[in-house]
Amino acid sequence: MKLLENYIQQFGTVLSDGVLKVDTFLNHGIDPKLMVEIGKEFAERFKKDNVTKIVTLESSGIAPALMTALSLDCEIVFARKRKSLTMIDHLYSANVYSFTKQQSSEISISKDLISGSDNILIIDDFLANGQAALGLIDIVNQSGASVAGIGIVIEKSFQPGRENLEKNGYRVESLARISSLEENKVSFVQDTTENYTFKH
Repeated sequence: MKLLENYIQQFGTVLSDGVLKVDTFLNHGIDPKLMVEIGKEFAERFKKDNVTKIVTLESSGIAPALMTALSLDCEIVFARKRKSLTMIDHLYSANVYSFTKQQSSEISISKDLISGSDNILIIDDFLANGQAALGLIDIVNQSGASVAGIGIVIEKSFQPGRENLEKNGYRVESLARISSLEENKVSFVQDTTENYTFKH
């Protein structure tokens, strides 16, 4: 998705060989116009998969998942990282390890919100090692629902996330695939030559 790649080039910041900061448009600040286009692109890629529900993880996955749900005309559910007073039992839960934060957290979805009849599209902002996606898959499997596929906004293709998911038979669709963050430069798996200037 060239639009997204150009946003990354213009507004992203490489913090290290493994960390890309995109908090001005994706996972802290959110660019609404970009999110609309991301939703349309995911919907186009999964329009033939009879998706009944989108599952994502709070909080960075919510914006792209919501826009995709609008385009696919389906419901959205997000897994919670912290349990509230109203969310103490009757849950599907899984443990997810974050390599960025160097910590594990338990994610949960109410059993009332997904069922065995659902065909679920998983959406997330980043794919690196695949732990978040595998945690969401675990929850979907607990419910008896099926996984239609996994939509990722930004994939770090130099890390094993895609391989970990595909070897288990899951389809992965990533809108931007980064091959390297070395030398403070973002390189994409599919190089694009067009350049755009965006008002941000």
